[in-house]
Amino acid sequence: MLFDFETLPARECYKLIVSTVVPRPVAWVVSQDAAGVLNAAPFSFFNAFTEDPVVIAIGCGPTPKGSTKDTLSNIKATGEFVVNLVSFDAAEQMNVTAIEFPPEVDEIAEAGLTPLASTKVKPPRIAESPVAMECVTFQLIPVGHHTIVLGRVIAMHVRDEAVLDPAKNYIDTPKLGLVGRMHGRGWYTKTTDRIEIPRLTPEEWAARKDK
Repeated sequence: MLFDFETLPARECYKLIVSTVVPRPVAWVVSQDAAGVLNAAPFSFFNAFTEDPVVIAIGCGPTPKGSTKDTLSNIKATGEFVVNLVSFDAAEQMNVTAIEFPPEVDEIAEAGLTPLASTKVKPPRIAESPVAMECVTFQLIPVGHHTIVLGRVIAMHVRDEAVLDPAKNYIDTPKLGLVGRMHGRGWYTKTTDRIEIPRLTPEEWAARKDK
């Protein structure tokens, strides 16, 4: 069935895209304003795009009332933030930080989370997260009523037991226990289910075709 995005209202396009582009990783963003008030919020319009430099992107839309979200306001004010990844064990606490609290409320405290000092940026990371990426603003791109936040990752923290070989930077990804965002308002999926499909060379593909 064809859905013409050039004629559909934005809300209908949103429903279609979040129901089909799944699972999506969740950026659990910690930021703070110029006065040091902390904010934590999850975003599922998120992914990594380059490795030199390492740049991640977060699509940050407005609040339901149409105002700018605290995360974007803080990033514009300070140029720093931390992207934490969400494990299954912390998923309920992540959901608490998605509540539309007023700007003066510290979502980390509300959710009973533990802030840990970052090494290169002022916003802290979340101790309950198995992965945290310290970021500085690379570029802000207005797109409709969203802003795409491009962040350059300048440091990463990974839970010790999920590091297979620190000298070779090998990570035991399943041990991170991460969740991904699915369709609808409250559906997520575990990332522990996986299949292996090895990449083929042209020669391997040719040999397979000959059989």
